[in-house]
Amino acid sequence: MRNAARVIFQVIRVFLLFAACTIMFYYGIIWVSQEYENYRRYDEPEGTAVKVIQQHKSDAESDWLSRLLFFYSNGE
Repeated sequence: MRNAARVIFQVIRVFLLFAACTIMFYYGIIWVSQEYENYRRYDEPEGTAVKVIQQHKSDAESDWLSRLLFFYSNGE
């Protein structure tokens, strides 16, 4: 009887430890998610930033093919 109570106590202790670690991990993931949600990566850059690429509005029919071939050849 004493041995069974000890096993039950250890099972409950491991379960509580597992539940506490799971809850801490869950709230950690939520915290990281909120940090990245508030990060505005599509804002206008500040300072002396220069726009690197400019797309031309030429033939719409062949433009997608040339862009696809450019992507495959250069990995852009």
